[in-house]
Amino acid sequence: MKKLLTERFSPKLVSVLDESGRHVGHAGARPGGETHYALKLVSSAFEGKSRVERQRLVYHALREEFDSGLHALSLDLKTPAEAEKAS
Repeated sequence: MKKLLTERFSPKLVSVLDESGRHVGHAGARPGGETHYALKLVSSAFEGKSRVERQRLVYHALREEFDSGLHALSLDLKTPAEAEKAS
């Protein structure tokens, strides 16, 4: 997933955290995990895009991951300027 996102968005920061263990017993969870992730991505590709547009770009980039078992993705998507402001 990290490789796909890096190739697609050339991010300044990419963090992919598997949170599947926190969702055992929830919808979409499976014994092997790798179903629920938290993603932080800082990229210039998000400049001028709304929150929903950013989400759509990421979901589109990861469509094969969703088709093969990814169930939930928590997103924190920022431009470099937004990330700088937040720190």
